[in-house]
Amino acid sequence: MNKMEAFVSEQLKQNVPQFNIGDTVKVHNLIKEGTRERIQIFEGTVIAKHNGGISETFTVRRVASGCGVEKTFPLHSPNVANVEVVRAGKVRRSKLFYLRDRVGKASKVKEA
Repeated sequence: MNKMEAFVSEQLKQNVPQFNIGDTVKVHNLIKEGTRERIQIFEGTVIAKHNGGISETFTVRRVASGCGVEKTFPLHSPNVANVEVVRAGKVRRSKLFYLRDRVGKASKVKEA
């Protein structure tokens, strides 16, 4: 194993949370403000997952104050403290980008 593979295997999280596209999740994100640290929770629907391995990311969408907000989180980042599944969603596709155009109840995902 070369140095790059050793570094990547060292940085991977051991207990990766299990969630799927369409699930409503709470992402506990570590925020650093100067010398202080706090955890901020971002709750929304998982609309996409990308790649695998160390560079695996997932995108979470929520509507805040009538405006859609999306954040992409690296799964193996030390800044992502925890991912908690609030409810499981039932979807038939791997990317839910069509939710960007929906408003109100039409933007909801059925519960599994």
